[in-house]
Amino acid sequence: MNARAAQPASPSSANVGIVIVSHSPLVAKGAADMVRQMVGDCVPLAWTGGNAEGGLGTHVAGIAAAIEAAWSEAGVAVFVDLGGAETNSEMAVERLDPARAARVAICNAPLVEGAVVAAAEASGGSSLAKVVATAEELAP
Repeated sequence: MNARAAQPASPSSANVGIVIVSHSPLVAKGAADMVRQMVGDCVPLAWTGGNAEGGLGTHVAGIAAAIEAAWSEAGVAVFVDLGGAETNSEMAVERLDPARAARVAICNAPLVEGAVVAAAEASGGSSLAKVVATAEELAP
């Protein structure tokens, strides 16, 4: 599994968590590194990249593990690079308990810029809806 927590999530974190999903583990890790450098450790953050065999792609189990690693009672915003990542993210969310699934949003925003802007918004204690709206302002 290629899910990695860039920062161990605190179960009592008051800030929205961020998950980065890419077909490439290098892209996912790089985007997570940028987020961490911009906002520090105040936002739960995890990334996943690559398929279960270690090649390019995404997989539902890795995404589910990343959501769990970045979990916050405030919610989790998920950023994806391509359509397959979005589809697998939707499947991962569908597998969650309905109460948790309601607190996960897949963002329609650029992967790197969206994740950085969302994390900055989340670091100030904004709601999931506000974090998502801020990131999605960047969508073409």
